[in-house]
Order: sequence, then structure tokens, then C-alpha cells
Amino acid sequence: MNLTRRNLLAFGGASITMTLLPLNVALASANETKLAIEALTGGVEIIDEGVSLTLPELVEDGNLVPLNVEAEGAVSITIFAQENPIPEVITFNFGELAGSSFVKTRIRLSSTQKVIAIAKMNDGSFRSAASEVKVTVGGCGS
Repeated sequence: MNLTRRNLLAFGGASITMTLLPLNVALASANETKLAIEALTGGVEIIDEGVSLTLPELVEDGNLVPLNVEAEGAVSITIFAQENPIPEVITFNFGELAGSSFVKTRIRLSSTQKVIAIAKMNDGSFRSAASEVKVTVGGCGS
């Protein structure tokens, strides 16, 4: 390949663009998470108790992060990850015949971030819990 000034400028411009692109996505995530939570709750106040969220403090692989969440009397539980490309990870719905509102699963995290669980209760109120997880090797294509 013949390296000319034009090729050097093209590669330099592409490199700068690719470097700054992930920064724009990460900066927008906190706002996107806030908007997604407001859409879920309809602006109703969220009480910071009544939900048990268990995650490890440090994980090596962001592709397999174990998560336990429980909220007695919950109709649904939604999990949010602030720094993921799509902040809403999953929603679990519990029917009338559900014995308990407990979930044990694994989620994917792109980087070190706060994970938020929001439970919609039988009476229409919302309760939440949050936990910070440090990820050494991110999932989600990072």
C-alpha cells in the first residue's frame, strides 16, 4: 500500500471518529436510563427499600454476571444497567399464581456500572435497589 498524505489524513480522521464514537454513546446512557425509568414509573416517586438486589462487587467477565432480585408483593421487576448500549436489560412479570417474586439469572454488562432494579408493587407504587458492579472485561461487544 502506498502511504500518501491523502491516505494518512483519511486514516487519521477515521481513527479519531472511531475513538470519539463510544464516548457519545456512554455519555448518553445516564440520560437514557433516567428517561426509561420515568417511562416505566410514569413519574411516580420511587421508594428506595423493599427490593433485595444481589450482585457481585467484582466480576472478571461482563458476559456472565449473576443477579438475584426479590421484591415481596411485586407485580413486575425491571433491571436497568446504566452504561449498557440499551439501559433496560429485562423485565420479569409475576402473575397472581406466582409463589414469590424472586428471580435468579445472569445478565451482560458492558463495563463497570450501577445496576438498578425497580419493582412495581401490587398497590401501584414503585420500589428500587441499586448496586455497583466492577467489570474487568466487558460484555456487549466492548
